[in-house]
Amino acid sequence: MKEQLLEQEEHMHHKHSTKKQITIFLLVLCCLVLATALVILYGKGYRFKFQDGPRIANTGILQTISKPTGAQVFINDKLAASTDSSVNLPPGKYTIKIAKDGYNDWIKDIQIEAEVVSSANALLLPKSPSLQSISTFGVESVVADPSGTRLAFKLASNSAKKNGIYVFGMTSFGFPVLAGQGSDTQIVDDSFDIFSESEISWSPDGKQILAVIGSKTNSPKYYLLKADGLNSTPQNVTLTIDTLFETWENQRQEKENARLKSLKIQIQAFAKENFKIISWSPDETEILYQASVSAQMPVFRKPRIIGNNLLYERRDLEKDAIYVYDSKEDINTRIIGSEEPVCQESIAICKISITWFPDSEHLVYVHDKKIEIVEKDGANMTTIYAGPFLDHYVFPWPDGSKIVILTNFGNQTTSPTLYTIGLK
Repeated sequence: MKEQLLEQEEHMHHKHSTKKQITIFLLVLCCLVLATALVILYGKGYRFKFQDGPRIANTGILQTISKPTGAQVFINDKLAASTDSSVNLPPGKYTIKIAKDGYNDWIKDIQIEAEVVSSANALLLPKSPSLQSISTFGVESVVADPSGTRLAFKLASNSAKKNGIYVFGMTSFGFPVLAGQGSDTQIVDDSFDIFSESEISWSPDGKQILAVIGSKTNSPKYYLLKADGLNSTPQNVTLTIDTLFETWENQRQEKENARLKSLKIQIQAFAKENFKIISWSPDETEILYQASVSAQMPVFRKPRIIGNNLLYERRDLEKDAIYVYDSKEDINTRIIGSEEPVCQESIAICKISITWFPDSEHLVYVHDKKIEIVEKDGANMTTIYAGPFLDHYVFPWPDGSKIVILTNFGNQTTSPTLYTIGLK
């Protein structure tokens, strides 16, 4: 009898212990589920608010990034954080300013949506960029190759052996030998013909340079030069120049057709009817173009991509105004109005010119004797140089660290020189 009572007591104790373990397990599980739900809600931007009583508020997240880092972030003129960080904000439109000593302020309106991460990605440009010479005197007619990594130019103020055509490689590993101080970058000299007075242009693949000597209306001579070394015996292609021009034009057209075919059929059709394409971005996802007619651009991507800032979008096209179309995001923005024609052909008659910055997020805008960098949506147009420079010989360095210009600083008695404007 005593043994039975002990067994019953032991059974009840075991049963109670099992219930306790199950209860603890369920409590732990509930805590884990609750913690996971809170983490998910926190990640989506939900926050506890105690103003006007405790409640859970649904917010959006603003992610701030700056180059260089360590800048201050102001939201509606109030200091809120420093880059690179994230800030939770109630849905709505905010004016974001990112500022750092020695750099121009970056200011932009951004729409914050609930449970959505929005980005403020600021390229900060110095207020006083540095200037550095990278060539000797006498540089003329600078032309960038199709890849934007090399410059071809003429040198015309030295001896016949020093004068001629040079190719300058823009690299991040220091400067090449200064033009005219060695033969490393010289591709032809004036001992064969007067190449220092020629008109030069690149082949579509960037492997050759065409030099035209003499007036095009008075029996000019055409020379085809290899761009990677000295041409001791330049190839005269005067008799076959029409065939060469046709071949190059076919190559350019094939490349342009391949780019257009990468777009959706509806976008291709709209672009052919309404775009006068100026250039494609370096990553070939965005089109810089002039509107050939006034039109309304439809939305091609539905639904719209969550998190995109559409405050600067312009789908109403004004004839002759300049726009950027982002084919990946289906966003169209206006850069400048239709007041001035953008240079595409003869640089000598240009009033303004606009080209891509290497990051595919900014543009280099040259007008009114100054050089500006502007975001691809038209925001934050910043003057980086307003000193004297020749015509529109302005070229961004491939890594975006500097801008190359041709200048004699307004001194008409001095031959022009290539300089870089430091942006970092």
